[in-house]
Amino acid sequence: MWKILSSRNSCCPARQFHQLAMENEMIPPNSALEDRVQRALGHLRNKTTDTYSQIRSFTPSGYTDPELAHRERELIFGTVPSIVAHGSEIPNPNDFITLQMPRNKVLVVRQRDGGVRSFVNICRHRGALLEPRASGSCRLFSCGYHRWSYDPDGALRAITRENTFGDMDRSQHGLIELPTEERHGFIWIVDAAEAKIDVAAWLGPEMDETLRGYRMDELTCFRAEGYDEPTNWKIMQDAFIDVYHLQYAHPNTAGKAIHTNVMTVEDFGRHCRFAALRKTIDRWLAEDPGNANLAAHVTDNHLLLPNSTLIRQRDHCELLTFRPDPAEPGRSRMEMRLLVPRAEDTELDNDAWHALWEKNWKILLTVLHGEDFPLLRGSQSAMESRSAGPLVLGRNETVNHIFHREIARLLEAGGWQA
Repeated sequence: MWKILSSRNSCCPARQFHQLAMENEMIPPNSALEDRVQRALGHLRNKTTDTYSQIRSFTPSGYTDPELAHRERELIFGTVPSIVAHGSEIPNPNDFITLQMPRNKVLVVRQRDGGVRSFVNICRHRGALLEPRASGSCRLFSCGYHRWSYDPDGALRAITRENTFGDMDRSQHGLIELPTEERHGFIWIVDAAEAKIDVAAWLGPEMDETLRGYRMDELTCFRAEGYDEPTNWKIMQDAFIDVYHLQYAHPNTAGKAIHTNVMTVEDFGRHCRFAALRKTIDRWLAEDPGNANLAAHVTDNHLLLPNSTLIRQRDHCELLTFRPDPAEPGRSRMEMRLLVPRAEDTELDNDAWHALWEKNWKILLTVLHGEDFPLLRGSQSAMESRSAGPLVLGRNETVNHIFHREIARLLEAGGWQA
Protein backbone atom coordinates (compact mmCIF):
# COMPACT_ATOMS: atom_id res chain seq x y z
CA MET A 1 0.00 0.00 0.00
CA TRP A 2 1.31 3.43 -0.95
CA LYS A 3 1.65 5.73 2.00
CA ILE A 4 -0.13 8.77 0.55
CA LEU A 5 -1.55 11.32 2.96
CA SER A 6 -3.50 14.46 2.19
CA SER A 7 -1.55 17.72 2.05
CA ARG A 8 -2.17 20.12 4.87
CA ASN A 9 -1.05 23.42 6.40
CA SER A 10 0.33 24.71 3.12
CA CYS A 11 -0.62 27.77 1.13
CA CYS A 12 2.59 28.29 -0.88
CA PRO A 13 2.45 26.69 -4.38
CA ALA A 14 6.09 25.64 -4.14
CA ARG A 15 5.48 23.89 -0.81
CA GLN A 16 2.26 22.37 -2.11
CA PHE A 17 4.04 21.16 -5.21
CA HIS A 18 6.58 19.12 -3.23
CA GLN A 19 5.15 18.68 0.27
CA LEU A 20 3.81 15.21 -0.40
CA ALA A 21 7.25 14.02 -1.40
CA MET A 22 8.23 13.82 2.25
CA GLU A 23 5.15 11.89 3.38
CA ASN A 24 5.24 8.61 1.47
CA GLU A 25 7.38 5.70 0.38
CA MET A 26 6.80 5.43 -3.36
CA ILE A 27 10.57 5.65 -3.91
CA PRO A 28 12.34 3.45 -1.38
CA PRO A 29 16.01 4.00 -0.52
CA ASN A 30 18.49 2.34 -2.86
CA SER A 31 22.24 2.59 -3.15
CA ALA A 32 22.35 3.78 -6.78
CA LEU A 33 19.99 6.66 -6.08
CA GLU A 34 21.80 7.54 -2.86
CA ASP A 35 25.10 7.69 -4.76
CA ARG A 36 23.60 10.07 -7.30
CA VAL A 37 22.18 12.27 -4.58
CA GLN A 38 25.51 12.34 -2.75
CA ARG A 39 27.19 13.45 -5.95
CA ALA A 40 24.59 16.16 -6.44
CA LEU A 41 25.05 17.24 -2.83
CA GLY A 42 28.75 17.66 -3.57
CA HIS A 43 27.86 19.88 -6.52
CA LEU A 44 25.63 21.95 -4.27
CA ARG A 45 28.41 22.43 -1.74
CA ASN A 46 30.90 23.38 -4.46
CA LYS A 47 28.49 25.43 -6.60
CA THR A 48 29.08 23.11 -9.57
CA THR A 49 27.01 20.74 -11.71
CA ASP A 50 27.50 17.93 -14.21
CA THR A 51 28.67 19.43 -17.50
CA TYR A 52 28.88 18.51 -21.16
CA SER A 53 32.19 18.33 -22.99
CA GLN A 54 31.83 21.64 -24.80
CA ILE A 55 29.64 24.61 -25.60
CA ARG A 56 27.41 24.14 -28.65
CA SER A 57 26.35 26.84 -31.11
CA PHE A 58 23.08 26.59 -33.01
CA THR A 59 20.86 28.71 -35.22
CA PRO A 60 17.17 29.63 -34.79
CA SER A 61 16.35 27.93 -38.10
CA GLY A 62 16.22 24.63 -36.21
CA TYR A 63 12.93 25.85 -34.76
CA THR A 64 11.51 27.61 -37.83
CA ASP A 65 12.60 25.77 -40.99
CA PRO A 66 9.68 23.98 -42.76
CA GLU A 67 12.00 21.50 -44.53
CA LEU A 68 13.67 20.49 -41.26
CA ALA A 69 10.25 20.14 -39.63
CA HIS A 70 9.20 17.81 -42.47
CA ARG A 71 12.31 15.66 -42.03
CA GLU A 72 11.67 15.42 -38.28
CA ARG A 73 8.10 14.20 -38.86
CA GLU A 74 9.24 11.59 -41.38
CA LEU A 75 12.59 10.40 -40.03
CA ILE A 76 11.94 10.68 -36.30
CA PHE A 77 8.25 10.24 -35.61
CA GLY A 78 7.86 7.98 -38.65
CA THR A 79 10.47 5.51 -37.33
CA VAL A 80 10.73 5.94 -33.53
CA PRO A 81 8.30 4.75 -30.80
CA SER A 82 6.84 7.65 -28.81
CA ILE A 83 4.42 7.68 -25.89
CA VAL A 84 0.85 8.70 -26.65
CA ALA A 85 -1.01 7.68 -23.46
CA HIS A 86 -0.94 5.76 -20.21
CA GLY A 87 -2.71 2.40 -20.36
CA SER A 88 -5.15 3.41 -17.62
CA GLU A 89 -6.70 5.96 -19.98
CA ILE A 90 -8.33 3.10 -21.92
CA PRO A 91 -8.74 0.43 -19.21
CA ASN A 92 -11.57 -1.65 -20.70
CA PRO A 93 -12.19 -3.45 -24.00
CA ASN A 94 -13.55 -1.08 -26.68
CA ASP A 95 -12.28 2.02 -24.84
CA PHE A 96 -10.57 4.44 -27.21
CA ILE A 97 -8.78 7.76 -27.56
CA THR A 98 -8.06 9.80 -30.68
CA LEU A 99 -5.09 12.06 -31.27
CA GLN A 100 -3.18 14.01 -33.88
CA MET A 101 0.28 12.60 -34.48
CA PRO A 102 2.80 14.49 -36.63
CA ARG A 103 1.95 12.32 -39.68
CA ASN A 104 -1.49 10.85 -39.01
CA LYS A 105 -4.76 11.25 -37.23
CA VAL A 106 -4.90 8.22 -34.94
CA LEU A 107 -7.52 6.06 -33.23
CA VAL A 108 -6.17 3.98 -30.30
CA VAL A 109 -8.45 1.14 -29.11
CA ARG A 110 -8.28 -1.36 -26.24
CA GLN A 111 -8.97 -4.81 -27.71
CA ARG A 112 -11.16 -7.58 -26.36
CA ASP A 113 -8.06 -9.62 -25.50
CA GLY A 114 -6.65 -6.74 -23.43
CA GLY A 115 -4.14 -5.59 -26.01
CA VAL A 116 -4.00 -2.19 -27.70
CA ARG A 117 -4.12 -1.43 -31.41
CA SER A 118 -3.93 1.87 -33.27
CA PHE A 119 -5.31 2.87 -36.64
CA VAL A 120 -5.30 5.83 -38.97
CA ASN A 121 -8.53 7.60 -38.09
CA ILE A 122 -10.00 7.63 -41.59
CA CYS A 123 -12.83 5.75 -43.27
CA ARG A 124 -11.52 3.61 -46.15
CA HIS A 125 -14.45 4.62 -48.35
CA ARG A 126 -14.19 8.34 -49.12
CA GLY A 127 -11.69 9.48 -46.51
CA ALA A 128 -14.01 10.96 -43.90
CA LEU A 129 -12.84 11.27 -40.29
CA LEU A 130 -14.08 8.05 -38.73
CA GLU A 131 -14.17 8.91 -34.99
CA PRO A 132 -14.51 12.63 -34.12
CA ARG A 133 -14.67 12.18 -30.33
CA ALA A 134 -11.55 12.60 -28.19
CA SER A 135 -12.31 9.48 -26.14
CA GLY A 136 -15.05 7.03 -25.26
CA SER A 137 -16.09 3.41 -25.60
CA CYS A 138 -17.40 1.95 -28.83
CA ARG A 139 -18.24 -1.57 -30.02
CA LEU A 140 -18.58 -0.48 -33.64
CA PHE A 141 -17.00 2.57 -35.26
CA SER A 142 -19.35 4.03 -37.88
CA CYS A 143 -18.49 6.75 -40.35
CA GLY A 144 -20.89 9.69 -40.22
CA TYR A 145 -20.67 10.24 -43.99
CA HIS A 146 -22.05 7.00 -45.46
CA ARG A 147 -22.24 4.81 -42.31
CA TRP A 148 -19.57 2.30 -43.22
CA SER A 149 -18.64 0.56 -39.97
CA TYR A 150 -15.57 -1.10 -38.48
CA ASP A 151 -14.92 -3.45 -35.57
CA PRO A 152 -12.54 -2.36 -32.77
CA ASP A 153 -9.87 -4.57 -34.38
CA GLY A 154 -10.09 -2.46 -37.54
CA ALA A 155 -11.94 -4.99 -39.70
CA LEU A 156 -14.52 -3.56 -42.11
CA ARG A 157 -17.83 -4.79 -40.70
CA ALA A 158 -20.47 -3.31 -43.01
CA ILE A 159 -20.87 -1.42 -46.29
CA THR A 160 -24.24 0.31 -46.36
CA ARG A 161 -26.47 -0.60 -49.34
CA GLU A 162 -23.81 -3.08 -50.36
CA ASN A 163 -25.98 -4.59 -53.12
CA THR A 164 -25.59 -1.41 -55.18
CA PHE A 165 -22.00 -0.57 -54.27
CA GLY A 166 -20.26 -3.29 -56.24
CA ASP A 167 -18.06 -6.25 -55.41
CA MET A 168 -15.16 -5.56 -53.05
CA ASP A 169 -12.94 -7.66 -50.79
CA ARG A 170 -13.70 -6.32 -47.29
CA SER A 171 -10.55 -7.89 -45.84
CA GLN A 172 -8.45 -5.52 -47.96
CA HIS A 173 -10.27 -2.40 -46.80
CA GLY A 174 -10.06 -2.48 -43.02
CA LEU A 175 -8.56 0.39 -41.07
CA ILE A 176 -4.86 1.07 -41.67
CA GLU A 177 -2.94 -0.08 -38.60
CA LEU A 178 -0.02 1.72 -36.98
CA PRO A 179 2.69 -0.13 -34.98
CA THR A 180 1.67 -0.04 -31.31
CA GLU A 181 3.04 -1.53 -28.11
CA GLU A 182 2.08 -1.23 -24.44
CA ARG A 183 5.12 -1.34 -22.17
CA HIS A 184 5.90 -0.06 -18.66
CA GLY A 185 2.34 1.25 -18.35
CA PHE A 186 2.56 3.44 -21.46
CA ILE A 187 1.14 3.09 -24.98
CA TRP A 188 3.78 3.70 -27.65
CA ILE A 189 3.20 4.30 -31.38
CA VAL A 190 5.39 4.62 -34.45
CA ASP A 191 3.61 7.10 -36.69
CA ALA A 192 3.98 5.15 -39.95
CA ALA A 193 2.01 2.11 -41.09
CA GLU A 194 5.00 0.49 -42.79
CA ALA A 195 7.27 0.73 -39.74
CA LYS A 196 7.99 -1.83 -37.01
CA ILE A 197 7.99 -1.27 -33.26
CA ASP A 198 10.27 -2.60 -30.52
CA VAL A 199 10.07 -0.38 -27.45
CA ALA A 200 12.64 -2.35 -25.43
CA ALA A 201 15.20 -2.06 -28.21
CA TRP A 202 14.51 1.65 -28.59
CA LEU A 203 14.85 2.31 -24.86
CA GLY A 204 18.02 0.28 -24.53
CA PRO A 205 18.82 -1.95 -21.54
CA GLU A 206 19.51 0.84 -19.00
CA MET A 207 16.34 2.87 -19.56
CA ASP A 208 14.17 -0.20 -20.13
CA GLU A 209 15.26 -1.61 -16.77
CA THR A 210 14.85 1.80 -15.11
CA LEU A 211 11.23 2.13 -16.27
CA ARG A 212 10.46 -1.48 -15.34
CA GLY A 213 11.59 -0.78 -11.79
CA TYR A 214 9.22 2.17 -11.48
CA ARG A 215 6.12 -0.07 -11.87
CA MET A 216 4.18 2.67 -13.59
CA ASP A 217 1.70 0.10 -14.85
CA GLU A 218 0.42 0.06 -11.25
CA LEU A 219 -0.37 3.79 -11.37
CA THR A 220 -3.41 5.46 -12.86
CA CYS A 221 -3.71 8.59 -14.96
CA PHE A 222 -5.58 11.02 -12.73
CA ARG A 223 -5.83 13.56 -15.53
CA ALA A 224 -4.46 14.16 -19.01
CA GLU A 225 -4.84 17.37 -20.99
CA GLY A 226 -3.34 18.68 -24.20
CA TYR A 227 -2.60 22.19 -25.39
CA ASP A 228 -1.91 23.41 -28.92
CA GLU A 229 0.78 26.07 -28.65
CA PRO A 230 2.44 28.46 -31.14
CA THR A 231 5.82 27.00 -30.25
CA ASN A 232 8.17 24.51 -31.93
CA TRP A 233 8.16 21.12 -30.17
CA LYS A 234 11.90 21.29 -29.47
CA ILE A 235 11.56 24.63 -27.69
CA MET A 236 8.99 22.96 -25.46
CA GLN A 237 11.15 19.89 -24.84
CA ASP A 238 14.20 22.06 -24.13
CA ALA A 239 12.39 23.90 -21.36
CA PHE A 240 11.37 20.79 -19.43
CA ILE A 241 14.84 19.22 -19.31
CA ASP A 242 16.49 22.40 -18.04
CA VAL A 243 17.18 23.19 -14.36
CA TYR A 244 19.26 26.27 -15.26
CA HIS A 245 16.16 28.49 -15.56
CA LEU A 246 14.23 27.64 -12.39
CA GLN A 247 15.31 30.57 -10.21
CA TYR A 248 14.60 33.06 -12.97
CA ALA A 249 11.50 31.78 -14.78
CA HIS A 250 9.81 30.25 -11.69
CA PRO A 251 10.96 32.39 -8.74
CA ASN A 252 7.79 31.87 -6.68
CA THR A 253 7.03 28.24 -7.55
CA ALA A 254 9.53 25.60 -8.67
CA GLY A 255 12.45 27.97 -8.08
CA LYS A 256 11.60 28.04 -4.38
CA ALA A 257 11.56 24.27 -4.12
CA ILE A 258 14.31 23.05 -6.50
CA HIS A 259 17.95 24.15 -6.65
CA THR A 260 18.87 25.98 -9.85
CA ASN A 261 21.75 24.74 -12.04
CA VAL A 262 22.56 21.68 -9.90
CA MET A 263 22.07 18.19 -11.31
CA THR A 264 23.68 14.82 -11.92
CA VAL A 265 23.19 13.20 -15.31
CA GLU A 266 23.28 9.58 -16.49
CA ASP A 267 23.71 9.54 -20.28
CA PHE A 268 22.28 6.29 -21.70
CA GLY A 269 22.73 7.33 -25.32
CA ARG A 270 19.27 7.97 -26.74
CA HIS A 271 17.85 8.70 -23.29
CA CYS A 272 19.07 10.02 -19.98
CA ARG A 273 18.16 10.38 -16.32
CA PHE A 274 19.01 13.46 -14.30
CA ALA A 275 18.53 14.21 -10.63
CA ALA A 276 17.56 17.66 -9.38
CA LEU A 277 17.82 18.56 -5.69
CA ARG A 278 14.99 19.87 -3.58
CA LYS A 279 15.94 22.61 -1.15
CA THR A 280 14.89 20.37 1.71
CA ILE A 281 18.35 18.84 1.37
CA ASP A 282 20.01 22.05 2.56
CA ARG A 283 20.13 20.84 6.15
CA TRP A 284 22.77 18.32 5.08
CA LEU A 285 25.13 20.88 3.57
CA ALA A 286 26.94 21.29 6.86
CA GLU A 287 25.69 18.17 8.64
CA ASP A 288 26.62 14.55 8.03
CA PRO A 289 23.47 12.81 6.70
CA GLY A 290 24.57 9.49 8.17
CA ASN A 291 21.96 6.87 7.24
CA ALA A 292 19.30 9.42 6.31
CA ASN A 293 17.32 8.61 3.15
CA LEU A 294 18.55 11.36 0.87
CA ALA A 295 16.27 10.08 -1.89
CA ALA A 296 13.54 12.05 -0.14
CA HIS A 297 15.23 15.24 -1.38
CA VAL A 298 15.58 14.50 -5.09
CA THR A 299 13.38 14.68 -8.16
CA ASP A 300 14.36 12.11 -10.77
CA ASN A 301 13.82 13.41 -14.30
CA HIS A 302 14.08 11.45 -17.54
CA LEU A 303 14.50 12.46 -21.15
CA LEU A 304 12.73 9.75 -23.17
CA LEU A 305 13.62 10.45 -26.78
CA PRO A 306 12.19 11.66 -28.99
CA ASN A 307 9.65 13.86 -27.22
CA SER A 308 8.89 13.05 -23.58
CA THR A 309 9.99 14.18 -20.15
CA LEU A 310 9.11 11.90 -17.24
CA ILE A 311 9.32 13.56 -13.82
CA ARG A 312 9.30 11.12 -10.93
CA GLN A 313 8.26 12.75 -7.70
CA ARG A 314 8.21 10.86 -4.42
CA ASP A 315 4.49 10.22 -4.53
CA HIS A 316 3.57 10.45 -8.21
CA CYS A 317 4.87 10.91 -11.75
CA GLU A 318 4.30 13.61 -14.32
CA LEU A 319 4.63 12.86 -18.02
CA LEU A 320 5.08 15.68 -20.50
CA THR A 321 5.03 14.99 -24.25
CA PHE A 322 5.65 17.37 -27.14
CA ARG A 323 4.54 16.56 -30.69
CA PRO A 324 5.23 18.59 -33.83
CA ASP A 325 2.33 20.12 -35.71
CA PRO A 326 1.60 18.20 -38.95
CA ALA A 327 2.44 21.27 -41.06
CA GLU A 328 3.73 24.32 -39.16
CA PRO A 329 7.24 24.28 -37.61
CA GLY A 330 6.20 27.02 -35.17
CA ARG A 331 3.37 25.01 -33.62
CA SER A 332 3.16 21.91 -31.44
CA ARG A 333 0.94 19.87 -29.14
CA MET A 334 1.98 19.63 -25.50
CA GLU A 335 0.29 16.98 -23.35
CA MET A 336 0.57 16.66 -19.57
CA ARG A 337 -0.37 13.61 -17.53
CA LEU A 338 -0.52 13.19 -13.75
CA LEU A 339 0.15 9.53 -12.85
CA VAL A 340 -0.70 8.58 -9.28
CA PRO A 341 -1.31 5.52 -7.07
CA ARG A 342 -4.86 4.22 -7.34
CA ALA A 343 -7.14 5.21 -4.48
CA GLU A 344 -7.56 1.60 -3.37
CA ASP A 345 -3.77 1.28 -3.06
CA THR A 346 -3.50 4.18 -0.61
CA GLU A 347 -4.73 5.09 2.85
CA LEU A 348 -7.12 7.70 1.43
CA ASP A 349 -10.84 7.41 0.86
CA ASN A 350 -12.08 8.33 -2.62
CA ASP A 351 -13.04 11.90 -1.75
CA ALA A 352 -9.71 12.66 -0.08
CA TRP A 353 -7.80 10.97 -2.91
CA HIS A 354 -9.60 13.04 -5.53
CA ALA A 355 -9.21 16.29 -3.60
CA LEU A 356 -5.49 15.67 -3.12
CA TRP A 357 -4.69 15.11 -6.79
CA GLU A 358 -7.07 17.79 -7.99
CA LYS A 359 -5.11 20.25 -5.87
CA ASN A 360 -1.82 19.00 -7.32
CA TRP A 361 -3.20 19.25 -10.85
CA LYS A 362 -4.30 22.86 -10.38
CA ILE A 363 -0.84 23.77 -9.10
CA LEU A 364 0.73 22.22 -12.19
CA LEU A 365 -1.64 24.17 -14.44
CA THR A 366 -0.84 27.43 -12.67
CA VAL A 367 2.88 26.99 -13.35
CA LEU A 368 2.36 25.78 -16.91
CA HIS A 369 -0.06 28.45 -18.10
CA GLY A 370 1.18 31.32 -15.96
CA GLU A 371 4.94 30.87 -16.35
CA ASP A 372 6.07 28.31 -18.94
CA PHE A 373 3.78 28.97 -21.90
CA PRO A 374 4.14 32.77 -22.04
CA LEU A 375 7.94 32.47 -21.94
CA LEU A 376 8.06 29.79 -24.64
CA ARG A 377 5.65 31.62 -26.94
CA GLY A 378 7.95 34.62 -26.73
CA SER A 379 10.93 32.42 -27.50
CA GLN A 380 9.33 31.10 -30.70
CA SER A 381 8.42 34.62 -31.78
CA ALA A 382 11.98 35.80 -31.19
CA MET A 383 13.43 32.81 -33.06
CA GLU A 384 11.57 33.98 -36.18
CA SER A 385 13.59 37.21 -36.31
CA ARG A 386 15.38 37.27 -39.66
CA SER A 387 18.73 38.35 -38.19
CA ALA A 388 18.66 36.22 -35.04
CA GLY A 389 21.56 34.03 -34.00
CA PRO A 390 23.85 32.31 -33.69
CA LEU A 391 22.77 31.09 -30.26
CA VAL A 392 24.54 28.89 -27.73
CA LEU A 393 24.08 26.05 -25.24
CA GLY A 394 26.38 26.14 -22.23
CA ARG A 395 28.22 23.12 -20.84
CA ASN A 396 25.94 23.22 -17.80
CA GLU A 397 22.91 22.51 -20.03
CA THR A 398 23.90 18.87 -20.30
CA VAL A 399 20.53 17.25 -20.98
CA ASN A 400 19.75 19.78 -23.71
CA HIS A 401 23.02 18.77 -25.37
CA ILE A 402 22.01 15.11 -25.22
CA PHE A 403 18.58 15.86 -26.68
CA HIS A 404 19.94 17.79 -29.66
CA ARG A 405 22.79 15.34 -30.18
CA GLU A 406 20.38 12.43 -30.48
CA ILE A 407 17.89 14.29 -32.69
CA ALA A 408 20.78 15.15 -35.03
CA ARG A 409 21.90 11.51 -35.08
CA LEU A 410 18.43 10.32 -36.06
CA LEU A 411 18.24 12.83 -38.90
CA GLU A 412 21.71 12.00 -40.13
CA ALA A 413 20.97 8.27 -40.06
CA GLY A 414 17.68 8.65 -41.91
CA GLY A 415 15.64 7.47 -38.92
CA TRP A 416 15.78 4.35 -36.76
CA GLN A 417 15.12 0.73 -37.61
CA ALA A 418 13.53 -1.60 -35.01
